[in-house]
Amino acid sequence: MLIGYFTERPYQDPGASWWGTTGRRLVDLDASNDEYDPVLGADLYNRYIDEKLYAEEMGFDALALNEHHSTPFCMGSACNVEASILARVTNRAKIVLIGNILPIWDDPLWLAEELAMIDLISEGRLVTGWVRGTGRESISHDANPPYNWERFQEAHDLIVEAWTRPGPFRWEGEHYNFRYVNPWARPYQSPHPLIMIPGAVSRRTVQWAAERRYPYVMLATRLEPTRMSFGYYEECAAEHGYEAGPQHRGYLFKVHVDETEELAEEVGRKYLTGPGNIFLEGSRGDVRGHLQNLPGLTDRRALLPTGGVRQVAESRGQPSSRDPDLRPITLDSAESYKDVDDTYKGLVEAQSIITGTPKTVIPKIRNVLEYLRPGSIFLWDGDGSMSHEDAMRSLRLMGEEVLPAIREIGEELGLDSPFEVNPATNERITAEPE
Repeated sequence: MLIGYFTERPYQDPGASWWGTTGRRLVDLDASNDEYDPVLGADLYNRYIDEKLYAEEMGFDALALNEHHSTPFCMGSACNVEASILARVTNRAKIVLIGNILPIWDDPLWLAEELAMIDLISEGRLVTGWVRGTGRESISHDANPPYNWERFQEAHDLIVEAWTRPGPFRWEGEHYNFRYVNPWARPYQSPHPLIMIPGAVSRRTVQWAAERRYPYVMLATRLEPTRMSFGYYEECAAEHGYEAGPQHRGYLFKVHVDETEELAEEVGRKYLTGPGNIFLEGSRGDVRGHLQNLPGLTDRRALLPTGGVRQVAESRGQPSSRDPDLRPITLDSAESYKDVDDTYKGLVEAQSIITGTPKTVIPKIRNVLEYLRPGSIFLWDGDGSMSHEDAMRSLRLMGEEVLPAIREIGEELGLDSPFEVNPATNERITAEPE
């Protein structure tokens, strides 16, 4: 089993107009950078790198980074910069990108070179993940949404060709044209780093990933629709002549561990405060449907079961499911701390947030592993308004008690990661390649 650590790296400024339960709701693409403090930003970037270093020290197998643009809820707008730093200052953990937004890159060859350098500096520890992005990314980087899916596929094909085909050669495509493709830096791993595809909505992205036997990572989605979505991956895999296993399934979910149940609950509520995050269920983020649901960006006729869950659908400016069992509790206009308490309790009941001491958290994680059977998991912690001290306590307790228990459960359930069973061949990997 592969166990990774993740946080959105929020910009935490209690003096900001949109902070906590006392500020205004953070509306998508509506926060001006005139509220940005470079000194605070510098402190936070270094804080989050320090936490990643401690996560490796505590035994996490992977450090996961994501990418969002023009928003305070995620400081990782250039996650490859963070990945390159981690490539040099860490020693063992894999660096997982979940992931680069391919359609907004006008020069995918440049991205191929960046990722190859990260893989080389880390000596083969990069796991590259590619996503299509949402409306916020298309708007903030002036990408034409009707071509999102086409550009995603062509950029993928170009990068893989650049990594695996000896150059120089020409690339003449629909969206990208290069007279000379011959990147001097090629990846450390052969033929290239493992590719994971993160997502939450699109059936055709799952189908595309299954055709290529890429592991698919579900991003903080409800358990039952997540299992149904993995079921669709399995159907696609069967159509292409192979049986999908845990090595093809990844899952990101929110877990915070603390010294007492009371402290765990107090800190767990902090997921829902701080800068409103439209991708963090129950948080105080609002979307503008006309920005997120851009024409041609998402095929509404081909949504996963997770696509009807309210926070997933509304984060993309789409109507949500009428099924009350799939609707999360959200903060009402009063925005009081009582609302946060009620929301937190509802999300805990739905297992969208897992908090507690190691003793109580481990059985809850076992339930997730038994229900979804993922070979790769990423524990989402240290977010919202959680402090550095909150994150470090949780990481220490995870390393001391939770991670060893998860590994035992994973071995018991046969939850092999893509580094134990090759997802491309379904053959067991007997040794690390030299």
